[in-house]
Amino acid sequence: MGGSHRLRMAGRRLADDTQPTVLAAMTSPPDTPPAPFSRIKIRAGALVFCGDDVALIRRDRAESTHYAPPGGNVEPGEDLDAGLARELAEGLGLDKALAEGGDLLWVVDQRVTRPGPTPPPRKKHLVYRFHISPDVRAMLAEQELDELPDGSHEVGVTEWIDYCKTAELSIFPPIGPALAALAIPRAVVTDAALEAVTDENYTWV
Repeated sequence: MGGSHRLRMAGRRLADDTQPTVLAAMTSPPDTPPAPFSRIKIRAGALVFCGDDVALIRRDRAESTHYAPPGGNVEPGEDLDAGLARELAEGLGLDKALAEGGDLLWVVDQRVTRPGPTPPPRKKHLVYRFHISPDVRAMLAEQELDELPDGSHEVGVTEWIDYCKTAELSIFPPIGPALAALAIPRAVVTDAALEAVTDENYTWV
């Protein structure tokens, strides 16, 4: 009898203890979206040189043409070096072991408002530098397919451009002027920090 009574009392206390939690769960407001730039993403990209030519991915859209260095977002928990190797393999078909270099050339901080309901993340662009031979270049992919949210794909074309002629190209992140200003493809860069990309100096299109 005493044991049964204690069990009933324990059950009552358990119910009393959990009631505020249940009520809080029922009355708590719905999840609110994160504030703009409160999430941070890292994009690992590469300038792959073959002599004076550098590989850029060209994307032709209805009203504009844009370029970007090969690369992509590093996955959560993924090592930077592993993420870069994966992106080069997926985008260019390049085995990083066949390339020379790998030094971090530039870092660009992106805080740009984008169209759409999803709050934009803050993105750190890490731009590395590699050099390859003509034989390796001949084996690389000529196109890159990017999957879009609706399941379709956007085609990117690998274009080899004289790096000295990139200053006026629409490249994102906007590294064209700094790239074209290199004295030679292997020039030493003493300051990796480029100007941040914000709503004050860039409009997302």
